[in-house]
Amino acid sequence: MRSAYDFGNFRRSSVGFDRLFDMLENSNFGGENYPPFDLIKVDDNRYRIEIAVAGFGRDDIEITSQQNSLVIRGQKSDDNGSDYVHRGIANRSFERRFALADHIQVRGADLKDGMLAIELEREIPEAMKPRKIEIGGITPQHDRIETSAKEQKETETA
Repeated sequence: MRSAYDFGNFRRSSVGFDRLFDMLENSNFGGENYPPFDLIKVDDNRYRIEIAVAGFGRDDIEITSQQNSLVIRGQKSDDNGSDYVHRGIANRSFERRFALADHIQVRGADLKDGMLAIELEREIPEAMKPRKIEIGGITPQHDRIETSAKEQKETETA
């Protein structure tokens, strides 16, 4: 299902936002809502997705994580010949997709009492974390050049 919005004008006048526009165009807002899920913020860097998957076992569910995407698929194996008078528990196959922000890693999953819990954590690389810069101690550029020239002469004469 395509989005009702046309991002063509924005695409032409922006650089580097292709992934964002693709995500907005391909998202399924208000579409499929099975199985129901909760998204829980555990703390500033940890999240948990809980999905109601009553009737599905560990072997019936497949979780795939790849760059900025989490896909949960459920496919129930065929019944063992049971003749149902009424079937009220949903047993249909499903696929649930979640777009993950940069640096979000899937830490694990557990299935208990018909609830699938998936743990997510934001891991910001060391180079991107804020760091404190000390004031002072900057050597002027010309002093550094002279110092390195002197050091080079000393190593050549030694």
